[in-house]
Amino acid sequence: MRRTKIIATLGPAIDTQEKLHELVEAGANLFRINAAHGDWETRRQWIEW
Repeated sequence: MRRTKIIATLGPAIDTQEKLHELVEAGANLFRINAAHGDWETRRQWIEW
């Protein structure tokens, strides 16, 4: 069991579901949303993915 936590920040560069999956494949297991960028529709998309 991996004990290390890898936190990724979701921002403007994560504009496709594939990019989000790349973060998961790279080992990210916790995500935070950078609310300083983007709009609510983009944030809603990230949560649904």
